[in-house]
Amino acid sequence: MIYFHIPFCKQACHYCDFHFSTSLKYKEDVLLALHKELATRTMYLEDKKVHSIYFGGGTPSILEPSEIQHLIDQVAHYFDIDPQAEITLEANPDDLTREKVNALRQTAINRFSIGIQSFFQEDLSWMNRAHNAQEADASIKRVQDAGFENITCDLIYGYPLLSNEKWKANMDKLTTLNVPHISSYAMTVEHRTVLAHHIKTGRTPAILEDQAELQMRMLMETLTSHGYEHYEISNFAKNGKYAKHNTNYWRGKHYLGIGPSAHSYNGISRSWNVANNAKYIAALQEHTEYQEVEQLSLQDRYNEYIMTSLRTMWGVQTKQLQEQFGSDFLSHFLREIEPFITEQKITLDHDGAYKLTSQGKLFADFIASELFFIEH
Repeated sequence: MIYFHIPFCKQACHYCDFHFSTSLKYKEDVLLALHKELATRTMYLEDKKVHSIYFGGGTPSILEPSEIQHLIDQVAHYFDIDPQAEITLEANPDDLTREKVNALRQTAINRFSIGIQSFFQEDLSWMNRAHNAQEADASIKRVQDAGFENITCDLIYGYPLLSNEKWKANMDKLTTLNVPHISSYAMTVEHRTVLAHHIKTGRTPAILEDQAELQMRMLMETLTSHGYEHYEISNFAKNGKYAKHNTNYWRGKHYLGIGPSAHSYNGISRSWNVANNAKYIAALQEHTEYQEVEQLSLQDRYNEYIMTSLRTMWGVQTKQLQEQFGSDFLSHFLREIEPFITEQKITLDHDGAYKLTSQGKLFADFIASELFFIEH
């Protein structure tokens, strides 16, 4: 798996704390640096077969289709791209003009992740999104009309402006458009964001946990009733249209992240690039260090396996626990999981997999933290 972080946006969403710049001043230099980093890290992945490429950000749809294809060509130069590889472009609706979509049809992009967030103009304005409500609707139809079938859309819930009626309307819009994959996230307040400042100064109401919980229940009930499989806490798919790239993250596959702030994982360590465009460019030009590396202990790897696996419909596999981490970790897990089985937040499948129930999904992060192995 290969991930490209494209660190540019037209404007800053009030809730976002990802690394990006609203200035395109360094775009050409960043693209050159991406190519250089890819060339210098070809040995990071032992398996040269690439099953997915993901352009995230930031707003990667801000790039020209030719620039995107050039990066894909560079991957093909150093790796063996599977003919069935999933190649995803995150896109803002306002970027998906008819001309842009038709040009992207000439590239290897075969999946779109469209950042809708809401179909209501007042909500989009409150978030400071770059697109409007009309573009949200039109962008999906435009991509479908161009022949792209593999589409996912993002929605956000649990923020003050979102009534339950509006939330239901947002979900109904996507199901009516027959979008095969939907990702949905509760609004969170990150430090150093405009949203955090607005809440602190009383300009906007605080996020309410009860609202987020109720709207997550609505999300699960609505989408599953429309034939979507709830295969990961925040992700729903029809007809097996799981996100291959993200599913591999959750299942512990190795990946290479290219670009400022991008993360990489090879099974024994994790590394992350500097979250600064100018420093990233300079480091690649001058051949100096631009990333930090963390060696992962067996305990670290166990905790990560619990955290990611528990979020999925495949759950935590006892056989895998034994094989990868040994009897001590398995015993710890079996002991700590018991209270959650009693509370009917966890169920044990016939194949030895421990999975979250619908009730348990509301407490996924808490349950995972309680199962972590922590040496005192």
